Amino acid sequence: MSEQTPPRRTAAQRAEQGRRAPHGWPHALVAVLASLVAMAVVAGLGLWAAGAADLPGGAFPSVVAAVVVMAVGGSVGLSGDAGVIAESHAGLSVLPLSVSLTGALVIAAGFLRPLRHRAVADVKELAGWAARIAVFWLLLLIGLGLLARHRFAITLGDGPAGDIGDLTGSSPTVGFETDVPLTLVFGLLWLAGVLAVALLVSRGAPLPGRLLRFQESVRPAAFAMVVLLLSYVALGFVIGLVVAVTRGHAAATLAVLLLGLPNLVWLALTLGLGASWEGRVNGPFGLPMPRVLDDVLRTPQDSTLSLNTLADHDGRVWWLLVVAAVLVLGAAFLMAARSPVRMRAWQHAVHMAVALALTMLALCLLAGVSAHAGLSLLGIGDLGGGLSGLVELRPQLWRALLLAVAWGLVSGFLGGVFARRVQRRGEVEAGPA
Repeated sequence: MSEQTPPRRTAAQRAEQGRRAPHGWPHALVAVLASLVAMAVVAGLGLWAAGAADLPGGAFPSVVAAVVVMAVGGSVGLSGDAGVIAESHAGLSVLPLSVSLTGALVIAAGFLRPLRHRAVADVKELAGWAARIAVFWLLLLIGLGLLARHRFAITLGDGPAGDIGDLTGSSPTVGFETDVPLTLVFGLLWLAGVLAVALLVSRGAPLPGRLLRFQESVRPAAFAMVVLLLSYVALGFVIGLVVAVTRGHAAATLAVLLLGLPNLVWLALTLGLGASWEGRVNGPFGLPMPRVLDDVLRTPQDSTLSLNTLADHDGRVWWLLVVAAVLVLGAAFLMAARSPVRMRAWQHAVHMAVALALTMLALCLLAGVSAHAGLSLLGIGDLGGGLSGLVELRPQLWRALLLAVAWGLVSGFLGGVFARRVQRRGEVEAGPA
């Protein structure tokens, strides 16, 4: 009987710990609602700074909901109607990454909080906790999808566009509507990605026993990449505040910071590493800031966006290369310092190359922009009238990935060499003989 007492006591302690573990439905609801509130506040403030609070027909809540839907990967389609023989058309594909980043940080914190101070967790426990969050997340997406729809009437004014209203006896309208089924699919994928990255990055979060062998190589690299991206965001936020204070246009700058700051600073990271983008800007639309981006891309045909083409307009862009070199090397040093001391420099180089290439792939997929709008008669031509425009920005993907691998190999090797003099976690200094 005495030999069986410790196992029984251990099992009872585990059962009691499982009952006390905050993995229940109320905690999942709080995590999802906190993420929604954070995203809605950031999106609402950004749209208010951009002047969207004055939209007619009480459209502001619907626009905020649409921005939140887009931020989590949802599908919001634009549609137009200009009468019998005229047609208005529009399309938009862009992620408001400031809102996305806010939601990701909040829901990741809510997901990790009950898992603190744990060494190991089985797959069933993690899957059950993630599933509870996913259920409320899907209900949230359905509610946002139903709210994110509205139609606006377009004021044509004088000129050819204004003649359409007289000819057709109606004014063109443009509206947006959420594709709810597609939003549920992509929104769930977004959530899964956020929770997976949270588990990879957090040193204190438990992993299933079968995955513990990968944490020494994956977690330091994942943490270093997240720190690199957040460092760019923090640096860009400080620069944005300085610009708002010293150069005026505070409302417009605040709108960019609250809606698309990561879009700009992560684009700057890719450019600093030598990546190139292709795109074009025409019509009344444009990239909000800095002005040099619009200058390079406002051409009749597609243009190449790179450090060389930007330097033709402003030589200060070469600082992007310096900043990228310093921060990437710092991330490599951080990765090596958090890795076991037994790892060699070439292993750090490989880990950094893989991590930076995957990060570059994600940035290229997230930071692209595609927006267009127009007004045509009988399907022929574009009547313009200040209503038509186009903005496109696409990465040269393979070049970006190859450069990321090269940067990762060099910086990872150097970071591993520099980190040799730093006492790593778990390292014990040898005592006197």
